Amino acid sequence: MGEIFISEVLGTMMLLLFGCGVVANAILPKTKGTGGGASAAWLLINFGWGLGVFAGVYTAYKSGAHINPAVTVGLWANGSEFFPGNPDAGLAAVEATFGNAMVYFGAQMLGAFLGAVLCWLAYKQHFDADGDPAAKLGVFSTGPEIRNYGWNFATEVIGTFVLVFVVIMFGNTPSGLGPLAVALLVVGIGASLGGPTGYAINPARDLGPRIAHAVLPIPGKGTSDWGYSWVPVVGPLVGGVLAGLIAAMYG
Repeated sequence: MGEIFISEVLGTMMLLLFGCGVVANAILPKTKGTGGGASAAWLLINFGWGLGVFAGVYTAYKSGAHINPAVTVGLWANGSEFFPGNPDAGLAAVEATFGNAMVYFGAQMLGAFLGAVLCWLAYKQHFDADGDPAAKLGVFSTGPEIRNYGWNFATEVIGTFVLVFVVIMFGNTPSGLGPLAVALLVVGIGASLGGPTGYAINPARDLGPRIAHAVLPIPGKGTSDWGYSWVPVVGPLVGGVLAGLIAAMYG
């Protein structure tokens, strides 16, 4: 499980470094990516997160590359193993148990925090420049365009359901696309369902960086918006469980 833990830490860290990094490039002042217009920035962010998933999945191959607690709970609810193993690579299977789930969750949270900190280091001069506190928080965590906790929660449930359900379906098909398929799925979710809330679809992706925002010495950063923070955590977990259960019935 030590190898599983390190794999999930590194994979989730890579995801968040890419993901937070593309948002920073698009919205922080005086970067090479600033000034392309809202639509161009949104497209850039969608592809950046998708490629972050691509890199994270390859990095975390030793653990089955969950890099997302919603995927972990979805597989658990589905009755699947957390990782079927790879005898050719000397990797053992990982059963879906409470103890193993805690290892995945802890690793994902730590990796997300570390990825956000690395993003801050890469863009430190731009975080230090005068800028909108909301933009600085937006690099780290999601927020709704129209704040309504019930509807925001529903959006996160739906988006995560699509992610986890289709990921489970990938495992039942002979496509062989692997990480590329998941990356394109995330780009599609962002383009189609990301507008209302910024599509966290991953509790670690939002909570780990939000904690980093709270503790890092960022000038003029403002609040970390803890009042909203439960939505991108609970919504994706519910969506993941529903996806796992329905995929089990469908299969």
